[in-house]
Amino acid sequence: MIWHIFVKKNMVVYPNCKINLGLNVISKRPDGYHNIESVFYPVPWCDMLEIIPSEKNSFIFDGIGIQCPLEENLCYKAWDLVRKQFDIPGISLFLYKKIPFGAGLGGGSSDGAFVLKVLNDLFDLAIDSQTMATIASELGSDCTFFIDNRPGFVSGTGADIMPVELSLKGYYLLVIKPDVAVSTREAYGLINPKKPAVPLWEVIKQPVSEWKYQLTNDFEYPVIMNNPVIGRIKSQLYEAGALYAAMSGSGSAIYGLFEKETSIADNFPEWLIWKGWLP
Repeated sequence: MIWHIFVKKNMVVYPNCKINLGLNVISKRPDGYHNIESVFYPVPWCDMLEIIPSEKNSFIFDGIGIQCPLEENLCYKAWDLVRKQFDIPGISLFLYKKIPFGAGLGGGSSDGAFVLKVLNDLFDLAIDSQTMATIASELGSDCTFFIDNRPGFVSGTGADIMPVELSLKGYYLLVIKPDVAVSTREAYGLINPKKPAVPLWEVIKQPVSEWKYQLTNDFEYPVIMNNPVIGRIKSQLYEAGALYAAMSGSGSAIYGLFEKETSIADNFPEWLIWKGWLP
């Protein structure tokens, strides 16, 4: 099919990030990847993404806050995957990055997944959610989560997702990204995989006030050893009244869940911050 007429002129969406509620590295796989377990929870810290169809069979990219070459950008990779399976035209894409890089928040993965969803809608491709998830897994493990974009228990390499009945609505969330970059590959090199004493999916059923004692992120200790500032932020979040505070993913963002609004963010004016009540 060749696209001569575009009924939908353009689409603007707001890819959101996620936080990890616990993260256990269970084992190393023969293919070099790791089996993990975690709960991903969507957070409304968002980028802005606009896609406009083009008559040219090319990918025109522009944006603010972009830090990687085009061929490594998941937005480009998402378009390239779809155009190889469906006869879609080129697009003009503008991305305004607000979610920080190297934070463990899945911002890049979200951008890639949202491109898949926009292309599906923009060109009426009728790709079902299961197929969409399969395509997303080719972009990266975290991308799959953002297709349904709801709380999920994540296992395997991160692409196996099971919905969980969990709501943090009404909690005040503070996410802080210090000026520290953490390489996911290097972070995995610091981990000794092991099964947790209590499965994460059991821990997550407990009240948030109990998470502090059992809901852990295996990356935290080694990453904090190399970047003590992350540990200091975590301590300050608890001192400010956080019910639960943890590093997200392999870092370096750290977050706190509060019952009441807090002004502790004023202590970190030099760092990237998202704060607000969870919907």
